[in-house]
Amino acid sequence: MPQLQFFDFRDNSQQLWDEILATQKDAAQSLAYKLVSEAVRDENGCLLTETTATRKVRFARLQFTAYRFIYCALTETAASSDQVIRHRCHNRRCVNPEHLTIGTKADNKHDDWEYWANGIDRAYLGTVAMHP
Repeated sequence: MPQLQFFDFRDNSQQLWDEILATQKDAAQSLAYKLVSEAVRDENGCLLTETTATRKVRFARLQFTAYRFIYCALTETAASSDQVIRHRCHNRRCVNPEHLTIGTKADNKHDDWEYWANGIDRAYLGTVAMHP
């Protein structure tokens, strides 16, 4: 009787992160904590990289955006390439794990619309009281 073959429905990003978390989790988390510790806190509680654009990081001979790397490493999440790491603070230079969450591209677009209509949700960030 032929053996059944099962398909792996994880995309390349999920497979990569599963491998990193299984074999190099401590090194990945160490680098993530280092990146967070090197960032500078601003008035919104964001931890900003010293770059003028989105920070990139190399790990396991691959390049990642720093915020995606930090989120996946610290939350031990194997994010798919269809998933985005959303910045609740709307600052792409921010690497504060508390400001990062995973979602879909549609979630990210809704965040943009909310931001354009109402600005930063300071209550969510927990850094500045809402004005009456």
